[in-house]
Amino acid sequence: MLAIVGGTGLYELPGLEIERRLQPTTPFGEPSGEVLQGRLGNNPVLFLARHGSGHRLLPHEVNYRANIFALKQAGATQLLGFSAVGSLALEVRPGDLAMPEQYFDWTRGNRQRTFFGGGVAAHVSTARPVSAALVDAVGQAAGRAGLSVHRGLTYACVEGPRLGTRAESHFLRQAGCHLVGMTNVPEVFLAREAQMAYATVGLVTDYDCWLDDPAQHVSVSGIFELYGQTLGKATQLLHALLAEALPQPEADARTALSTAMLTPDAALTEEQRQWLSVLRR
Repeated sequence: MLAIVGGTGLYELPGLEIERRLQPTTPFGEPSGEVLQGRLGNNPVLFLARHGSGHRLLPHEVNYRANIFALKQAGATQLLGFSAVGSLALEVRPGDLAMPEQYFDWTRGNRQRTFFGGGVAAHVSTARPVSAALVDAVGQAAGRAGLSVHRGLTYACVEGPRLGTRAESHFLRQAGCHLVGMTNVPEVFLAREAQMAYATVGLVTDYDCWLDDPAQHVSVSGIFELYGQTLGKATQLLHALLAEALPQPEADARTALSTAMLTPDAALTEEQRQWLSVLRR
């Protein structure tokens, strides 16, 4: 089943036929809000607003572990996120849609970034953190909808909540990054630990602050103004995607823990076995 995580401005899913409103509890705390289960187009879906109702959670306050666990517990095997992003590349323009396929973690370590630890040891490969099949499916849906989507990009995740300096913006550009945002890490890596195929559609709101023209520098008011316009494209893209059958998630995502676990099951507590069994589904 596909889970959709809505970012800034996407606090509900237009057209979703809601069948159940789940109030999940997890061993990792409370998720951002309720999980909606229903149908959109020809596919069953789950929906969760990343920042909670009314955008009450800043990026570093989101309980990413609880969100991913709640979605996996509800049956998700694939996750498609939507996020506001800044552009670090001139050809990726404000108002465009962009899908990263690599990630650069520039957060500061203040986020709970793994399910493991505390007696459960695992090291999951994230060399290719994004589902190529899901990216391909979104790209094909964009073509059917008459939209264009940038692909093959690298997303730099920064801690926030402040907006970046020009020095930081130039540093990330020199590191080979094309997009900058605050929310996809550790979400992308937790999804892999939960054996879920993952991809993100980035809604480009600005050129961050690396351009010489101060009028192009990011501001919150500018983000929301352009994001509202771009959100219509994202919704159109999502409906085109869900009008067709979704691809099956790749085997390497769905079996990520098979070669990652170091701690034998016999050494786990009953509580650890229970939450690990959810990740292994």
